[in-house]
Amino acid sequence: MTAVEETGEAGADRSGGRITPELFEQRSARIRRRLERLIGIAATEGNALSVLRNGDEIFPAMLEAIRAAQHTVDMMTFVYWKGDIARQFAQALSERARAGLRVRLLLDGFGSRLIEKELLEEMDRAGVSIVWFRRPAYLSPLKQNHRCHRKVLVIDEETAFTGGVGIAEEWCGDARNQSEWRDTHVAVRGPAVDGIAAAFAQNWAECHDELFDGCDRFIHHRPQGDSVVQVVRGSASLGWQDMQTLIRVLLESAEERFRLSTAYFAPDTYFVDLLCATARRGVRVEILLPGPHTDKRVCRLAGQYHYEELLACGVTIHQYQPTMMHAKVITVDRTAALIGSTNFNRRSLDHDEEVMLAVLDEEFTARLDADFEHDLTVSTKIEPRRWYRRSPLQRIGEAAMLPIRRFL
Repeated sequence: MTAVEETGEAGADRSGGRITPELFEQRSARIRRRLERLIGIAATEGNALSVLRNGDEIFPAMLEAIRAAQHTVDMMTFVYWKGDIARQFAQALSERARAGLRVRLLLDGFGSRLIEKELLEEMDRAGVSIVWFRRPAYLSPLKQNHRCHRKVLVIDEETAFTGGVGIAEEWCGDARNQSEWRDTHVAVRGPAVDGIAAAFAQNWAECHDELFDGCDRFIHHRPQGDSVVQVVRGSASLGWQDMQTLIRVLLESAEERFRLSTAYFAPDTYFVDLLCATARRGVRVEILLPGPHTDKRVCRLAGQYHYEELLACGVTIHQYQPTMMHAKVITVDRTAALIGSTNFNRRSLDHDEEVMLAVLDEEFTARLDADFEHDLTVSTKIEPRRWYRRSPLQRIGEAAMLPIRRFL
């Protein structure tokens, strides 16, 4: 019996189709109230969101927005590597700076260390303001573990992009082969842009003496759509942080279905127990993870240590086969969705600077669910009986990751 049946709520379509407006309003109001009270950030109404799937959709949309900018361009990323797409972004940012716009680029000191020197020089000559977040050469060993993992692009303070994509050739294409990674980004218009801009400003303030200038605009956002969005920022710190609260609220609020797509799965025992508790109370818990083309096999082993316990609780686990699966998406009960930069691992939840959108919108959630279902068609389900019989060598590899899992 599902949690919906136990509570007697009417209107749920057990076939996986649409839910009634009454049930959507009931569920979304409850989740919104819990998130606002526990995180202390108000959700905004009147937002328009567009799901962008893979590089073929993501990069053209971002580049077009940069080239059309009229006032300001603010961009931050964890990964900025090499290749043609890296040059295209450098050229677009440089052209806007030469046109007299304020263009700011914040790069993580570790994640973007492979960027070509020539690109940095080109942007600097054009007038792009480039800053580095915690470059390893100047940090203590403790600070080096805290990275800026946020991916944010804000254009004219009116349009924003966020999600999982880095600026590198790996993200180009449409996940057709192992050289084209699978990922999801989102374009945002409306009041939620201010929250995404704040994520940029928060990290810029750590790296640069100038907090604001005459280019800052004060936009009165008119309604652009019907999405309710809460922008949640996770900051590198000690102890419990907002990203953990955000995911906990969604897990404990789920009544029918909880779906998780994540590039790096290495949770602590608390979240493993919470996933199991959610499944035991009748919620269908489905997890989609990278398969054979993962770019971090150590992290994969750390996550596999928990498979046996999760499978025994009734959680289903799928591994994506065509290429590296890098998306960070959660959907709940065809009502709510989380999308942004946060992985389901200790690094994202405990250490790194992250940003996530908590979205209450049935259509938006349905689109993400459709992508999840499409991904399942090219994924392999982990069968409990076969997994329980895995080799002793596999078990040793999993156990070997325990001492370092908090850094993965």
